[in-house]
Amino acid sequence: MLVNLQDILKDAYRNHYAVGSFNGYNYETFKGIIDAGAETQKPVILAFGAKYLQNMSLETAYTLAKSLGEGSAAPVCLHLDHCSDLATVFRAIRTGFGSVMYDGSELPFAENVKNTAAVCRVAHACGVTVEAELGCLAAGEHSHEGSATSVQVYTEPALAKQFGEMTQVDALAVSIGTVHGLYQAAPLLRLDILEQINRLIAMPLVLHGGSGLPEQDILACIARGIAKINVNTEISVYAVQQTTGLLAAQQPHFSEVSLNQIGYVKDIVKKYIAFSYKEGNNG
Repeated sequence: MLVNLQDILKDAYRNHYAVGSFNGYNYETFKGIIDAGAETQKPVILAFGAKYLQNMSLETAYTLAKSLGEGSAAPVCLHLDHCSDLATVFRAIRTGFGSVMYDGSELPFAENVKNTAAVCRVAHACGVTVEAELGCLAAGEHSHEGSATSVQVYTEPALAKQFGEMTQVDALAVSIGTVHGLYQAAPLLRLDILEQINRLIAMPLVLHGGSGLPEQDILACIARGIAKINVNTEISVYAVQQTTGLLAAQQPHFSEVSLNQIGYVKDIVKKYIAFSYKEGNNG
């Protein structure tokens, strides 16, 4: 069943676990993500990034998620991920997405606040939740978000508090040392920054750059307010590797390739569900 993001994030934040947010861009990823949630009986966030509009329209994404999600006993939130275009954000709200991420992180603070507040007014009137971002993540290996020139800019706790109050956003993505893509070296997370932000704003926080992050780091972040963890690159890299091996070993029917790819997606989604849904974690 399709739900609003707040329906699942509030409980996660209150009880110190996190909900996995996994990027979908075709039938195989949509079905793999939703099936993993159903099989583990845990909520999942199906994140459709604005850059995947070349794969399918917002309307097609919603229709596919609705069709697959209604057959699942576990809650599914269809979320527009990383969108800096206001027209696309508003269209996603009209289409039926349960959550949207307006990404104004590369704009000056005042402009990010102004645009995010406008999105929140419209979205909240329609029963849709809003995620925003403050700070900037660098790009790691195989990154499909941001750009190679993206530079790490840590989120300032005082500005995060001000941003939350001025926009009334429902969830805030923060920059504490994670990267988009896979890590080229062991991540150095600023848990002190995360702890300060959580203490000041007391709202569900979002960790982008979850791919390849060690379990102990994930648990430490959850204990300090992270209630949503984004995973994209690891699913892609694993599915491509497994598909390459499958094609090298045999010449399967195209339908069998698709069925196997659904399984590859499920493997990684279930891995992060196991990490993230550990209630009462204390870091």
